[in-house]
Amino acid sequence: MLAEADGTAPHGSDGSMRTSNINSNINPDSSILISKMEDVVIPFSSEVPCDNNGQRMWWAFLASSMVTFFGGLFIILIWRTLKYLWTVCCHCNIKSKEAQKVSNPANNQAADKGPKGPDEKEEAPASEVGWMTSVKDWAGVMISAQTLTGRVLVVLVFALSIGALGIYFIDSSDPIESCQNFYKDFTLQIDMAFNVFFLLYFGLRFIAANDKLWFWLEVNSVVDFFTVPPVFVSVYLNRSWLGLRFLRALRLIQFSEILQFLNILKTSNSIKLVNLCSIFISTWLTAAGFIHLVENSGDPWENFENSQSLSYWECVYLLMVTMSTVGYGDVYAKTTLGRLFMVFFILGGLAMFASYVPEIIELIGNRKKYGGSYSAVNGRKHIVVCGHITLESVSNFLKDFLHKDRDDVNVEIVFLHNISPNLELEALFKRHFTQVEFYQGSVLNPHDLARVKIESADACLILANKYCADPDAEDASNIMRVISIKNYHPKIRIITQMLQYHNKAHLLNIPSWNWKEGDDAICLAELKAGFIAQSCLAQGLSTMLANLFSMRSFIEIEEDTWQKYYLEGVANEMYTEYLSSAFVGLSFPTVCELCYVKLKLLLIAIEYKSEQRESRSRKRILINPGNHVKMQEGTLGFFIASDAKEVKRAFFYCKACHDDISDPKRIKKCGCKRLEDEHPSTLSPKKKQRNGGMRNSPNCSPKMMSRHDPLLIPGNEQIENMDMNVKRYDSTGMFHWCPSKEIEKVILTRSEASMTVLSGHVVVCIFGDGTSALVGLRNLVMPLRASNFHYHELKPIVFVGSLDYLRREWETLHNFPKVSILPGTPLSRADLRAVNINLCDMCVILSANQNNIEDASLQDKECILASLNIKSMQFDDSIGVLQANSQGFTPPGMDRSSPDSSPVHSFVRQASVTTGSNIPIITELAKPGKLLPLVSLSQEKKSGTNIQMITELVNDSNVQFLDQDDDDDPDTELYLTQPFACGTAFAVSVLDSLMSATYFNDNILTLIRTLVTGGATPELEALLAEENALRGGYSTPQTLANRDRCRVAQLALYDGPFADLGDGGCYGDLFCKALKTYNMLCFGIYRLRDAHLSAPSQCTKRYVITNPPYEFELVPTDLIFCLMQFDHNAGQSRTSLSHSSHSSHSSSKKSSSVHSIPPTSRQNRSSKTREARDKQNATRMNRMGQEKKWFTDEPDNAYPRNIQIKPMSTHMANQVNQYKSTSSLIPPIREVEDEC
Repeated sequence: MLAEADGTAPHGSDGSMRTSNINSNINPDSSILISKMEDVVIPFSSEVPCDNNGQRMWWAFLASSMVTFFGGLFIILIWRTLKYLWTVCCHCNIKSKEAQKVSNPANNQAADKGPKGPDEKEEAPASEVGWMTSVKDWAGVMISAQTLTGRVLVVLVFALSIGALGIYFIDSSDPIESCQNFYKDFTLQIDMAFNVFFLLYFGLRFIAANDKLWFWLEVNSVVDFFTVPPVFVSVYLNRSWLGLRFLRALRLIQFSEILQFLNILKTSNSIKLVNLCSIFISTWLTAAGFIHLVENSGDPWENFENSQSLSYWECVYLLMVTMSTVGYGDVYAKTTLGRLFMVFFILGGLAMFASYVPEIIELIGNRKKYGGSYSAVNGRKHIVVCGHITLESVSNFLKDFLHKDRDDVNVEIVFLHNISPNLELEALFKRHFTQVEFYQGSVLNPHDLARVKIESADACLILANKYCADPDAEDASNIMRVISIKNYHPKIRIITQMLQYHNKAHLLNIPSWNWKEGDDAICLAELKAGFIAQSCLAQGLSTMLANLFSMRSFIEIEEDTWQKYYLEGVANEMYTEYLSSAFVGLSFPTVCELCYVKLKLLLIAIEYKSEQRESRSRKRILINPGNHVKMQEGTLGFFIASDAKEVKRAFFYCKACHDDISDPKRIKKCGCKRLEDEHPSTLSPKKKQRNGGMRNSPNCSPKMMSRHDPLLIPGNEQIENMDMNVKRYDSTGMFHWCPSKEIEKVILTRSEASMTVLSGHVVVCIFGDGTSALVGLRNLVMPLRASNFHYHELKPIVFVGSLDYLRREWETLHNFPKVSILPGTPLSRADLRAVNINLCDMCVILSANQNNIEDASLQDKECILASLNIKSMQFDDSIGVLQANSQGFTPPGMDRSSPDSSPVHSFVRQASVTTGSNIPIITELAKPGKLLPLVSLSQEKKSGTNIQMITELVNDSNVQFLDQDDDDDPDTELYLTQPFACGTAFAVSVLDSLMSATYFNDNILTLIRTLVTGGATPELEALLAEENALRGGYSTPQTLANRDRCRVAQLALYDGPFADLGDGGCYGDLFCKALKTYNMLCFGIYRLRDAHLSAPSQCTKRYVITNPPYEFELVPTDLIFCLMQFDHNAGQSRTSLSHSSHSSHSSSKKSSSVHSIPPTSRQNRSSKTREARDKQNATRMNRMGQEKKWFTDEPDNAYPRNIQIKPMSTHMANQVNQYKSTSSLIPPIREVEDEC
């Protein structure tokens, strides 16, 4: 391929015309000459020393690479061969010496015993590390990604390889071979620098390699062999050959490794995706580079005449259409080498395309749609919600959390769950996209916690699956979530739902768990049992409390129906707000009356800081504390209102500016308040949470609900109430206690129960067996045994159910008095009649088998069947609840026959019983001889529909089956149904609202738990975690002071001191009169469902009205929910059954309203008390003959079983019909005579 410079045709060449055409276009004056050699044109410049003959030197570039590769390979093989031969020889010598030792053992022994020569050394110590080994270790460290230096070097080599590949892309637009001056070509200089670095890195890799042969044959080594030497040849020959530089694209295969070194790729799917893409792309680019080389060069055996001009990117296009089997034909290979390569490439490329591309698409499609990271917004808090994330749980949570009554919630909700949401849940997230985000992941994975920015979150909320079959396993999962989150960020505030009460103890084992810093555990079993216990003491209270902490929108109804008044009360919620400085120094009743009358707000409790030296740093929550508590600066109040904006009035109120304003909506921030804000007092309250909430300070204790501090109780009263030798209360003083009893001693047979005069008791129908999950009956009994009730006020509790199940629960119940068991089934009418269910104060229906059924509609089948069974029962010659519900009721101690028109009257029946939440409930009391015309009592048979009962439901929709006479739609929300409004049904779903309520204000949870659990405190929970049982304690001033807690009562209006207001009076007047006269704080009404009808009605159902307005009209049959203080003197003697004015006045000193007695009526207290006791002792002795003493809790008379029943005559039955309401005149349990 020689060509003459003058342009003559080459000899023996068939392509002379092509060369002549090229030569004819050359400008003779140009400095660029064209050198031709047999049709091969090599462009060169006069400034660049190059071969003027136009000789192509591609073979020199290729030879440098081949010599390097094969030369090195040959040297390695020679070295390995010599090393192998040397090893074989040494091995043979060793074997020959061993053979000689075996053949001459005597000589060997003599030689061993003889002295050793200087050259015969003993075993030398381990040889020291040689310099070659040190160099090898150093090189290994340098290229290893285990160290920072190694990672930097690996990343740098990869980056320079990509840079070299970029230079190749630039040079690919030039001819395959051209003359270039190294000192003037900038790209060649850069490429040279890169390759010098690659050469050094190759040396490090070679030194560090353990197997030199395999290292020499590695892909990266081959790439270096065919790319590094040609660069040095280019400098020497002053010419460039594009050659095999495209092999640098094979470095892309290591792209996933580089990203792993940089800690960018962490998941297997991402690593696999990057691997597939990098292999596919590197193979594609490398093959395109080979086609570009051979097609632009031509076949050597064809004198390079069949070449064609193709750009590199056209070759890339050609390879893609070839792999995809499309083959448009617009670009194709002309050279034999190119076509031969395409034959083999189409086989491998097609296989790669068919396997890699679908897998890449699948990985991209399967990537987590919600796998990103949360980006925090400045000025906006966020919370993380995890746990049981379903459509139902999320919708209930968002409905309450984002309620409009919360007044501009500036919190973003981040949901984290390991399962992607379904279409319905995804649609719910999209509807709230401005405040809700979802991320797929697990809180057990620290990487996912980092994604949702848990360290900057305001709180983390963990939802539980209330319907799971294994509650303990669900609690264990949530506890593990708490541990993981606290381990990642100990300071994060966590609010978690727990299903079982005994599992709360495990949270105390977490070192960073601190309820003082806002961590809370909402135990659904504890609160559910507490709410049901409240219904045992005042039916309807559970509904009222459930509505108070749930956010409900106001639904206006024009018709005069019971739903209208019920829904007006449902719109009220519980809020907290700091009281204005205008209230400082005023007593609590004064502030409460002012807030209700002036501000239209109901203040029920305050956070009070004690002024005593030893408790100066402690803050206490006091419910209706009374006159002795004065408002302090920065006092936090607990209000019942319809929205958060209304509660602001208590903070903005100024006596100077708002005293003459009658419209509460006009009470806004005045100039005086702005001046206070500009010059804040040192006693100004801390910054509130949203909706007036404030986290408990480290010194704030939720247990103090007492009205008096221990040292404020008079000394003589302490001595009278304190018996140092008898344990009647637990060690905390919050609950009644008795020595543990064996379960056999409290078991009643059906015949024994039938002969026992059971009345005024609580019947608990429980479904369960030996394998059922425990429901935690202790949480139901504890509120009924709270210490702020006197012993004679405690309602006996009778459990009806499987003995196998009750044995498992008995370990937590054996320290509570007045508890008995009737083995049987709640579906047996014989068992129900044996326990006198028609004479009970409340029947509770529970089931421990509800969550074991997959069909949601059948989960409540046992409870529904038991409820319908009781309602269909008929009772002869007995007194049902109908008479009690149709007559007026007065609290114990308010008899109408009291002389001097005293507002305090004698007992007619057994006194009140405490609620489970430190709240005593005054039970309903019938007035003899005077009946309301609304209800007819002529029927001889009493129906089971008149029995007060409350049924626990799991599925809200099943509430439709409880009442056959209601018109509730199956799709109606639970709180809108008649059974829930009447307090006869309770579902655990109503407790979902506590999550958001606790987040905004953790004091609300403290208040709710105190009201419904009977006084459970963190200290008591720690004690139960240690011993799993209540511990008895001696009566001390401190423990007795814990009895002094506020009570809830139901106040009757038909007769008594409020009778004048019961017939058409205003609720506001009743509120003020009860507050001023008796220090009782009214907060709701329990009204007959058909009270608004003028026609008589047989219906005895009642519904709840929460916080009625001032002008709300009262009816005589209303029962008023009120808060009253603890009565210290009610337990000094038993209830008198005499109706004489003398005993009436005496027993009035022990009534629940004893604090309202005028001073003039207290002068003869001691003499009248002694007379009342004598009268009561006589009455008690006359009654002993009819009483079955089947067990007693007195220490000196343990469990006598003598039965002595006297038949009741018809005349006596008629008397009972007149004077009996909901409890029997003959109590089944002999009570302690004198207690504290």
